Amino acid sequence: MFNHLPAPKKDPILEVMRMFREDPRESKADLGVGVYKDSSGITPVMRAVKQAERKLVESQETKAYTALIGDPAFHDAMIDLLLAGTVDRAGIAAAAATGGTGAVRLGFELIHTANAEATLWISTPTWPNHNAIASEVGLNWKSYRYYDAETGGLDRNGMWEDLRQAKPGDVVLLHGCCHNPTGVDLNADDWAQMAAFLTERGLIPFVDIAYQGFGAGLDEDAAGLRLLASTQERVIIAASAAKNFGLYRERAGISLILCPQDERATVQGTLGVLNRGSISFPPDHGARIVSTILGDEALRADWEAELTEMRERVNGLRRALADALRDACGSDRFGFLAEQRGMFSLLGGTAEQSDRLRDEFGVYIVGGGRVNMAGLTMDSVPIVAKAVAQVL
Repeated sequence: MFNHLPAPKKDPILEVMRMFREDPRESKADLGVGVYKDSSGITPVMRAVKQAERKLVESQETKAYTALIGDPAFHDAMIDLLLAGTVDRAGIAAAAATGGTGAVRLGFELIHTANAEATLWISTPTWPNHNAIASEVGLNWKSYRYYDAETGGLDRNGMWEDLRQAKPGDVVLLHGCCHNPTGVDLNADDWAQMAAFLTERGLIPFVDIAYQGFGAGLDEDAAGLRLLASTQERVIIAASAAKNFGLYRERAGISLILCPQDERATVQGTLGVLNRGSISFPPDHGARIVSTILGDEALRADWEAELTEMRERVNGLRRALADALRDACGSDRFGFLAEQRGMFSLLGGTAEQSDRLRDEFGVYIVGGGRVNMAGLTMDSVPIVAKAVAQVL
């Protein structure tokens, strides 16, 4: 039977990872894989995480299953972190998931279960798994314009023109902050306009927020989400603790559904059923780390301090690369890099140019020109800038 399986397409990010590992050059730079790295090229275990794990080792007395929707303490901690009291807890259904990816899938499955006729509107470009998961779940989905490659900013006219085609009951997928892969976020006016537009058109927002704290700050990065939460009757949220807690391999994520209180019990039960049919009980170790940190004043303060250090490092690298490219190119063509937020930006270029950056200069980026700023170091910035200037 397996001989009839079609050959799977290679994941471009995983392929970049493989080629980088096999490259013997010492001067190579991995700007493709979407994880935070420190100045030594390591994805560190955060200080507060280490302390929280020690506390768990000493205090936990069982590894028995949690509920189908995960630990309530994790729910409450993440609801507070994301929404900060903007919504009555009685109107929020919650379920732990297998990372941010699992939270996205759980939200998509909920949409399909509730209304198989709904169309999901996804920005162009977006994190590639959005489109892939939507297709796997069987959702109808369409694209809306988002990124203006000429300016490195938001294509507002294109976005609104496309979204005006959405019908009542459709769902609009929005990146809460640090848009992946462009680094271009909605500003405060855009969020306000989006909230009014969604209400007027009877559309439901789905906010994927995977990088809270990596843009401008924990509260600043959640401002758009909180505005929608305070103005919309229903909001679907997929959140990850992988990036801002450094828990990539622990798969800590959560789905939150904001809805009228008389719908909450049904939504909550459906989330449990959907988890049961896929992963059964969600992983718990990462979730316990998060709730332990957020529930301890000292640990939370240390976590926020280290997250600030990480954010400032990435933003500093953004500015350094923009300056180095200005010098190398003799123009401000890449000046937009300094204005964007989060770990990612798009340099543009063709697949052939990406190949040339890799083969000739050892600079690894994902096709389409996505760059992970956290993969840079101050030593590699001038090398990367020189390569980009020559190739792009």
